[in-house]
Amino acid sequence: MSSRLLPRPKTLRARLTLANVAFVALGLLATAAFSVMATYTVLGSEIDNTLRESQRSVSSAPVTSHGLQQLCTLADILQGGKDSGLSFAKAFKQDLFEVLDSDGRNSSVCENSGGANSRIREDLNRALPDPAALARSGKAVNVRADGTDYRVIVTRLSDGSMVVQGMRYSGLEHAIHKLLVWESAAGLGLLGLLAIGSLTSARRRLSPLETMVETASAIAEGDLSRRIATARHGSSEVRELSTALNAMLHQIETAVTESERATAQLRHFLADASHELRTPLASVQGYLQLYEKGMLDAEDKDRALHRVSAEAMRMSRLVDELLALARLEERPALDFEPVDLCTLVRDAAADLAAQQPGRPQTLLLPADDLTAYALGDEAGLRQVVGNLLSNVRVHTPSDAPLVIEVEADPSAVRLRIADSGPGLAARDAARAFDRFFRADPERAPDTGGAGLGMAIVQAVVQAHHGTVTLDTAPGRGLTVRITLPRARGPLLPAAPKREPAAVSQNGLAFE
Repeated sequence: MSSRLLPRPKTLRARLTLANVAFVALGLLATAAFSVMATYTVLGSEIDNTLRESQRSVSSAPVTSHGLQQLCTLADILQGGKDSGLSFAKAFKQDLFEVLDSDGRNSSVCENSGGANSRIREDLNRALPDPAALARSGKAVNVRADGTDYRVIVTRLSDGSMVVQGMRYSGLEHAIHKLLVWESAAGLGLLGLLAIGSLTSARRRLSPLETMVETASAIAEGDLSRRIATARHGSSEVRELSTALNAMLHQIETAVTESERATAQLRHFLADASHELRTPLASVQGYLQLYEKGMLDAEDKDRALHRVSAEAMRMSRLVDELLALARLEERPALDFEPVDLCTLVRDAAADLAAQQPGRPQTLLLPADDLTAYALGDEAGLRQVVGNLLSNVRVHTPSDAPLVIEVEADPSAVRLRIADSGPGLAARDAARAFDRFFRADPERAPDTGGAGLGMAIVQAVVQAHHGTVTLDTAPGRGLTVRITLPRARGPLLPAAPKREPAAVSQNGLAFE
């Protein structure tokens, strides 16, 4: 039922405001209750102290009821008849002064000077059934007489008669009532200001969350580039949340972009692989059909078989390269060991010199080969160097100079292969590591390449936790730089005994 009468706020701002107001209201209520009780206790104690002082004054004086009557007569004379009904009571700073006989019944002593009319006297008799007991205890009690609340105390005189002294409680009740009114007004005003301030502050502090919602909605609609702006009024937790969400959104955007790029690459790969395989398959199929129909003479049969064999080798080479790329993409656990990069470079340079004796080659190798040991797989690194030099052999003139440099520092080994060929345009250089990419597709039938060599180079280097970069421009050749982790410490083999290398051999120059 209560939830129906007071519906629960739906917004976080409203809930925070309601919670703040509720907590402060409870605090104000507790404070008001404490202040009222403290005020009531203090003022009541003041009234009791005044009554007890008056009681001590009466009890300490050797006065009897007859003496009191004479004092009341004197007080009336001094007052000149003005407000004579309260003259003696005022003399004792009391609102009520009543004299009882020894049995506790009303007496005529000070009947007109104590401020008690007949109705008050009757009410006192009913409210004080045993005034003697009160006189013995000395306690002050509350009574109601003639519609007015009094705080009274009873004192026994030397002749056995008793005096009832009292003070109105209406002043105390009026003070408590005014205190409650002022505290209620101040509390309501404070709660109103708190509600407005809390709502405004919550709106400012929670505005970054609304920005996050807007950003999330925009991203859900496809705008992956949206980010959460830095909150000016947000707390440190909100700023940390914004930073974390921006980092997550960046990762999501990167993942989606990479996924789209991978999907596009897969489509291109399937199309390019189908195209590369379709050409040799069509050639093989055509020659076999001519052979089956007997349309080839003896010389044509030999040429057909030679072409079929060449196309089969081309397809086999393409399939091997695709399998190598597929294995590298699965990130296999390679058995890394120290590999002498200088030895690989010398072997590959010797092979190139055997194929193109007229090409000038310059090898810049460290004096101590132990400084050029890379941590990796020897077969994979040998394939990397072989593919790079194969590109130099196929795509540059046979007399174009070639520089191969190996250097090392405490953490890495670097390989630089720089040719003096025609170079690549910026657009072609950006796609140099794409599968099946060829800067000059028309030369593909002559070279026999499928455009997978540089893709394999990049995959092998990345599997070795290294990097490969290109530096090229039309007319100034192509430079490939590879950085690999260096093998150190007990992994290195013992230093071999070496003899001075030949300065020139088949166009090679060692430095």
